[in-house]
Amino acid sequence: MKKHIIFSILFLFTIIGFSQEKPNIVFLLVDDLGFADFGCYGAKFNETPNIDKLASQGMLFNNAYAAATVCSPSRGAILTGQYPARTHLTDWITGHEFPNAKLSVPDWNTRIEHQLTTLPEALKEGGYATAFFGKWHLMPSNQPDFEEHYPTNHGFDINVGGKEWGQPKGKGKYFSPFEMPNLDDGKPGDFLTDKLTDAALHFIDTTNKKNPFLLYFSYYTVHGPIMCPPNLEEKYKEKATNLTNSKNEYINPKRAGMVEALDNSVGRLVKKLEELGVSENTIIVLTGDNGGNFDETTGGLKGYKGFSHEGGVREPLLVKWPGKTKAGSVSDEVVLGTDFYPTFLDVANLPLRPNDHKDGISMLPLLNGTSKKLDRDTFYWHYPHYHRTKPYGAIRKENFKLIEFFEDGKLELYDLSVDPNETNNLAINQPEIATNLLQNLKEWRIAVGAQMMTENPNYDVEKAAFKRKNKGM
Repeated sequence: MKKHIIFSILFLFTIIGFSQEKPNIVFLLVDDLGFADFGCYGAKFNETPNIDKLASQGMLFNNAYAAATVCSPSRGAILTGQYPARTHLTDWITGHEFPNAKLSVPDWNTRIEHQLTTLPEALKEGGYATAFFGKWHLMPSNQPDFEEHYPTNHGFDINVGGKEWGQPKGKGKYFSPFEMPNLDDGKPGDFLTDKLTDAALHFIDTTNKKNPFLLYFSYYTVHGPIMCPPNLEEKYKEKATNLTNSKNEYINPKRAGMVEALDNSVGRLVKKLEELGVSENTIIVLTGDNGGNFDETTGGLKGYKGFSHEGGVREPLLVKWPGKTKAGSVSDEVVLGTDFYPTFLDVANLPLRPNDHKDGISMLPLLNGTSKKLDRDTFYWHYPHYHRTKPYGAIRKENFKLIEFFEDGKLELYDLSVDPNETNNLAINQPEIATNLLQNLKEWRIAVGAQMMTENPNYDVEKAAFKRKNKGM
């Protein structure tokens, strides 16, 4: 009898230990998030107490990058662990039309190919329940395989709100009715961020507690149209009248209200995890898909969403992992959106899949404090499209960043260690560094099979002015 009791106790500890090896994962992805949108990143106008608290309880990153300056390729890179150049998913779906430009856009991909194993698929194989909430924007519009590319076709058990939209397009936009998959329209005046949060809380409440879960919350906010609950708009209208804008912040009461609604959502999620007693075994990650949609949201970084410079691609990144990541810690190491895939496998004590997440590296050594550096010093971007910037490629190696513009071969070189705002182009004064980086960039493009642009036979200098044919960027 005694042996049976001892065996039962050991078995119980084994089960407890096993579950602790696989923490719940809450991944929060904010659309059009500027580097300086949160208080913990310097914002004075926007108020984000819950997000700031999250930063104080975990690790804040100063050099976290999206894999692209627009949404769909950045999101695809997170889910595949591969550079957009490798998957050929290189623009927001379906991109801008620029038929008379100097260069022709390649025949790029508008979907995640099914032969790729996505992050949620890998976690499902490891015993995770997976749920998606919010913006998807990874579906090939007007293509025969459109229906085959919902979140539930790429590893998620549940999809709430995800479809081809890049922004809310229901009758009420951010207000009811939402007209989104599996999302209750609620009552008049209900706000989208709040309703998606309600659905996410319901998932946490009802998911099978025997299995760990991946909650992938991809906010539509703070993408336009800029809308927020009336009480928040009034709050920030009043605040704006008495504000000395010494930091050149984007002073827009509606957008600030959107940011506060996001902050309230984060607070509700954290509170729910605490109430259920699972917060200590949950890792929370909060980041963005590309730069903010306005120049003043970047904290002085050059450019913003759609531009080739730092403001279009550098993101806030916060990670709270109780008992693993030191509270109040800060990392200056460069990390990329492709890194979440191997990181979450590592966090879950699941085998890494280097043949899948080919361009990601696990951030675990940074998170658990075993190292302040990762074994990597070079990062790449490839954008063979027209947007707010002309087509370009970029490389960051250690502190030097080179941008190559495809139309004319113009180069820009910056030393980010002394010039993070990219004000001093060193390409002429330091040609050897520029030449070496350009060669590295070209070799990388060949290695990953990047699609290149070609001369456009319909090029017309008089008609080449930028025209948006779509507004869902």
